[in-house]
Amino acid sequence: MQKNHKALSQLYSLSGTFTLALRLVVGWTYFSAFWRRLILDNKLDPEVSGYIGEKFNHFLPNALGIKPMIEYLVSNPDTLWWAMVIFTIIEAIVGLFIMLGLMTRLMSIGVLSLATGILLGSGWLGTTCLDEWQIGILGISTGFALFFTGGGKYSFDNYLQKKMPESRLKLFSWIGSGSLPLNMKTIQRIAISGTIVIFFMTLFTNQYFHNGVWGNLHNKSVKPIVEISDVKLTNKELSFTIFRVEGADVYGSFLIGIELKDKDGNTIFNKNGSELSMFPETNISNYYVAKVIPGKHSLVIPLGSKAVLTIDDERLHVLEKGEYKLTLTDISGITWSQLIIY
Repeated sequence: MQKNHKALSQLYSLSGTFTLALRLVVGWTYFSAFWRRLILDNKLDPEVSGYIGEKFNHFLPNALGIKPMIEYLVSNPDTLWWAMVIFTIIEAIVGLFIMLGLMTRLMSIGVLSLATGILLGSGWLGTTCLDEWQIGILGISTGFALFFTGGGKYSFDNYLQKKMPESRLKLFSWIGSGSLPLNMKTIQRIAISGTIVIFFMTLFTNQYFHNGVWGNLHNKSVKPIVEISDVKLTNKELSFTIFRVEGADVYGSFLIGIELKDKDGNTIFNKNGSELSMFPETNISNYYVAKVIPGKHSLVIPLGSKAVLTIDDERLHVLEKGEYKLTLTDISGITWSQLIIY
């Protein structure tokens, strides 16, 4: 019996050694998030460019399942800041402990959880390929694998096991490393069941976000799309809501035209890029931390931003009842239109 236990321990130690490279790489992946945000730069300051909360806001338009949570956070900047701080600390702990092989199995659950959040929140992002989806789904499978292998010989868990009383080894094996206190048949069932679930999640999210299994492959990060809603036209002002739902997260949509025409095609007004660069900020009511703002040559609409724009133009004061068309023009030449009945 003791001989079998020793052989099993050696097997677990060897399997953990085989995944050492995986442990170090995925550990740095998460720890480096903390390193970039606080050591190399300060991305937790809401007042500086590159604030992590704005990046989180980019996830909002097409997140899967967790969209209400993201919307609540980006609508409440103070709560969002605390969430980003806590999230960064968790990433630092999980990443560092995984690299050290300290409480490896508990941290592997952390890796799996963080990767699931990345997958559901930002799996649709990626300008040149399916960047965030790949990071998320590979993180999930890595966390799952590390739970079974543990830290192996080259880990702090291994050192602690040697110093630990035998009475505590069974409990420690659930959170650290070593032989799992389960029979082989049970372990195989859990491994196969988990693998099937993860593979199903891989195919489902690949199809949901990108049509990667069948149909026409699409990438929502290539070109900007701005939705127009809640249009209100009076003889005093025109107001409408814009929501940027697609396009590159590192590049804004640059609005260089807001045009209103009647049903005969006559232009009521046409605000060009120069005018929009001086758009009054008091006439922009932003919903989230990613804000629509006047830029140097246009009105800048970051990914995930949502705002009500209000235009007060004297030409609206003599407007007749009828049909009108509102058209927004991006610097790329893309236009978005909305019909208005006044």
